[in-house]
Amino acid sequence: MRVTQVVSGFTLMVILLLGTAANAERVAVATSPNGNIGLEFLLLPGSPVPIPGYRITWAGTEVIGPSRLGIELDGESGLGTSTQVEGTDTRTIDERFEQSIGKQRHIVSRATETVVRLRETAEPRRRWEVVLHAADDGVAVRYRFPAIQANDSLAIRQELTEFRLPETARTTALPVQNYTSSFEAFYQTQLVHEQAVDGLFTLPLLAECGGGVFAAITEAHVHEYAGAYLTPRGGGTLQTRLSPRPQEPAIAVRSKLPHASPWRVVLLGDRMGQLIESNLLLSLNEPCAIKDTSWIHSGKTTFPWWNGYYEKDVPFKPGLNTATVNHYIDFCAEAGIPYHSLDGLGDEAWYGGPINPWKGDDPTTAVAGLDLPAVLAHAKERGVRLRLWMNWKAAEAHMERSFPLYHEWGIEGVMLDFMDRDDQEMNRFLRRAIQLAAENQLTVSLHGVSKPTGLERTYPNLLTSEGVLNLEYNKWDKNGLPAEHEVTVAMTRMLAGPLDFHQGSFRTVRPGEFQTHFAAPLVIGSPARTLASYVVYQNHLSMVADYPSAYRGHPALPILAAIPTTWDETRVLDAKLSEFIVIARRSGETWYIGAMTDVHARSLHLPLNFLAAGRYRAEQFVDDETASTRFLIREDSVTSTSHLKLALSAAGGGLVRLTPRP
Repeated sequence: MRVTQVVSGFTLMVILLLGTAANAERVAVATSPNGNIGLEFLLLPGSPVPIPGYRITWAGTEVIGPSRLGIELDGESGLGTSTQVEGTDTRTIDERFEQSIGKQRHIVSRATETVVRLRETAEPRRRWEVVLHAADDGVAVRYRFPAIQANDSLAIRQELTEFRLPETARTTALPVQNYTSSFEAFYQTQLVHEQAVDGLFTLPLLAECGGGVFAAITEAHVHEYAGAYLTPRGGGTLQTRLSPRPQEPAIAVRSKLPHASPWRVVLLGDRMGQLIESNLLLSLNEPCAIKDTSWIHSGKTTFPWWNGYYEKDVPFKPGLNTATVNHYIDFCAEAGIPYHSLDGLGDEAWYGGPINPWKGDDPTTAVAGLDLPAVLAHAKERGVRLRLWMNWKAAEAHMERSFPLYHEWGIEGVMLDFMDRDDQEMNRFLRRAIQLAAENQLTVSLHGVSKPTGLERTYPNLLTSEGVLNLEYNKWDKNGLPAEHEVTVAMTRMLAGPLDFHQGSFRTVRPGEFQTHFAAPLVIGSPARTLASYVVYQNHLSMVADYPSAYRGHPALPILAAIPTTWDETRVLDAKLSEFIVIARRSGETWYIGAMTDVHARSLHLPLNFLAAGRYRAEQFVDDETASTRFLIREDSVTSTSHLKLALSAAGGGLVRLTPRP
């Protein structure tokens, strides 16, 4: 349901004297429904005329100071260099929608939205608009470019959008060298004024702004547009930078008019957990474009590339062959894992040729020794469905033919990999690939890709994305993935949406015991931490990435298999950046709590006041350094007035399952 209230527009001509930002004039404001957040449109002092800008307040305190808005066009004066305000329109939004696969099923979106209509004072006197969107969990700003006559076009060199944080703000962000990246690196935490001028950071960027306020800058609804980055300009100011077109590096966006930019989003909260709980990015995207979504199912998948096709005591040589794939299919059927992923071994793809770069091999023909029809028949008999990995170049060349064929074969979905860009052309390809997959009832996961932007609302067959330094690095990094990084990404990269992490290994070691193995890699942590990660990370196609005999007989396997992969409700119970995180998620009447810590052991006391009335069975799967498996299961009876105590070992974790008692 959507309710819209329009306030009549008015015409303004504002002439300001030159001065400081304190002389800025407020033209319009969008206020969040709860009255806590204000998003103001300003005219900032400029020469010879004022410059459009904005400001964000939280409970009356400035979070983003007066910051510039504008667009740099190709071969012309930029939008925002000579501006007058022609009018404003304001509406209230009250929308409800269902996200069948996500961190919350029923979503309510309430906001105030104000459109500021602008026109250049100098020739060619183009019209453009700035849209302000203020919700209770954050704000968003976007540009709209109306068409004046037929065949109007747009060529954008860069955006001038800025974010002026308090100079005392502490930021956590992912630095990159340029716009070609796997987006797999460690996050960097520093005061905003310490950031190197002209450096480059990906989104989301998290800022602790002082006074207990958290802000995260990211983007939503990226359609026919380049992905955005941030570059420091000094004094706490971050400027938006757009990924350039590969064959035309001076231009970021070319489009027909009318057109709209993505939303520039600032998530806000007075606790870290509010940012994780937010559904603002979904709300800012278009409604579901798939009429019948009944075929879309989340689930777990095996992924043998991670373990290097390692296996013990089997009567065949593990590899890209029929016996190995059938072995995994049998394991999936026994363990209750719905999907098996057919990927690659070392640098060889399942369809032949190198994994990367793609050399022209046909992604509908398997390598010698892999009888794909026989494998598909065996999977069908065992009630397991296959997923197929593809280099994105192979998909680009063959998806119009291969996707319908995959559907005919009964393939569940595809993973696209090695995009390593988010320019306009790549974003166009990905949307088309996801749309074509939906038309052929295929789900999609993305690796070698930038952060999500809420597209999974429009195309819920997009189940998960990588874009993060994850447990695959344990295959070759001599230090292994540190525990604090695993906690950090839940409060940074995961703010943008689903997070794929190569999860699943119970072959865990304590900090300091790690050794590198390309096949059968180790993981720093504990079995309970592995279980907890399936709740902490929002991942609707989570991996069970180790080899079958590493799971068989382990007491944690049936627990892992039972953890849901989509949720009705999400609540963050406690979190401290890079130190620990505790998230509760509900599926039906059952709640799961996942807790993960850094290298420090800690005890957590968790109130259960989010539970409904009645008694609950509390099954706890926790660290036990005295047990041979380092794993303990215990049970209590609790109510909403109870507190649970979880003792986490160094780099450990814990899982709690809360089920109503009759």
